[in-house]
Amino acid sequence: MSTLATKRLGTNVGAEVLGVEVDQLLADDALPAACMEALEEHGALVFRELHIDDETQIAFSKKLDDVGKPEPAEPPKIYLVTLDPKKNPSAEYLKGTFAWHLDGAQDDVPTKATMLSAHAIAAIGGDTEFASTYAAFDDLTDEAKERLGRLRILHTFEASQRLVNPDPSPEELARWHEKPDKEHPLVWRHRSGRRSLVIGASASHVVGMDMDEGRALLDDLLVRATAQDRVYRHEWTVGDMVIWDNTGVLHRACPYDPNSSREMHRTTMSGDEPIQ
Repeated sequence: MSTLATKRLGTNVGAEVLGVEVDQLLADDALPAACMEALEEHGALVFRELHIDDETQIAFSKKLDDVGKPEPAEPPKIYLVTLDPKKNPSAEYLKGTFAWHLDGAQDDVPTKATMLSAHAIAAIGGDTEFASTYAAFDDLTDEAKERLGRLRILHTFEASQRLVNPDPSPEELARWHEKPDKEHPLVWRHRSGRRSLVIGASASHVVGMDMDEGRALLDDLLVRATAQDRVYRHEWTVGDMVIWDNTGVLHRACPYDPNSSREMHRTTMSGDEPIQ
């Protein structure tokens, strides 16, 4: 398989992969590279009702992770995305994922891509939305591209958590500050030649700009990037698998009942390109 058959799902992001069966994930040696090529084009890929098990998800994620890298990557691990604290001790922090974000925005090298498989879904809510920050940058005027390309943003864990917990206790605040802040350029110049905006929940403020002015700018960019006609919203069915490009696509979970049985199994593909 050199190319994937796909059906576009959103205007700027999202495509359904057609004709791939679960046994092909590990048997077809050309599939990983074809997936990564399609991911570059579409930003998010949907495989409907594959019903993969954890062993297959880990193995296929490793195949994707190894594409284009000189050294084989370490095997990915399953992370349970659930609001049940008995299954995930960090469940409370996951409420921060209800806001638009990029995984690893406080790292030197963010995650390349993320895979989710649906093992249980919420009765109400719990969809996942995607928006392309490549498209958001491309739609700017030349003047705006030039101006924004000179700006730098401070990303903090506190910024994302305050969106769901605006009045933290001193103990909570101390835990938030355990993760170091990170400064990045607002515009990510990718080695492919493409450019994207590094925005979302973790973006605290524009370095060197008046706080209110900088906050207004970041809010405006996020609103424009995630306008309804630019978003692909995935309504989960048990067994679905979705992969997205974390370097140029924002995502968020739509709120759902914390007591819901919703459970996603996540694996991530390691990044190999710093934000610069």
